Amino acid sequence: MRETGGFYTMKGYLLKEAGQMTNAMEDYLEMIMRLSENSKKIRVNELSGMLHVKAPSVTKMVQHLADAGYLTYEKYGEIALTEKGVREGEYLLYRHDVLHRFLCYLNHSGNELEQVEKIEHFLERRTIVNIEALMKRLSTGSGKARRTGKVKSIGDLRRLSFAAAITPTGG
Repeated sequence: MRETGGFYTMKGYLLKEAGQMTNAMEDYLEMIMRLSENSKKIRVNELSGMLHVKAPSVTKMVQHLADAGYLTYEKYGEIALTEKGVREGEYLLYRHDVLHRFLCYLNHSGNELEQVEKIEHFLERRTIVNIEALMKRLSTGSGKARRTGKVKSIGDLRRLSFAAAITPTGG
């Protein structure tokens, strides 16, 4: 993208930021990760069917993801995740799972897939980690932070970080 200053589309801003993927790129990578968990060979037609998009669109996006280093792909060949793709794909599945569990809990339902798909791209990693910590606290019923000073979970780390942030320093 040319550096000209001024305004961009949302996609333009994402591409401008180093390492940012578009929402569509995330959706494709998430599905590729899901399919790869079954140790299946992944091909464009299979991905096309799972995402309900046409094969040429899949091919174009797969090429973008390959260019960005998330996967390897040769025309008419198999799609394979790179180490970078696996790391990001694992996070995308984690994010999806955390949000799905949270929304099901919040809405007393068994399935919030559509809502998760609509919002997952707009939340930062720290927000996802904090939602997971909240869910752990809600599931264990522990309303108060333990003051042991030992970090055993993300929630413990957050409580210690928060305590450090509000504790006045000497001087």
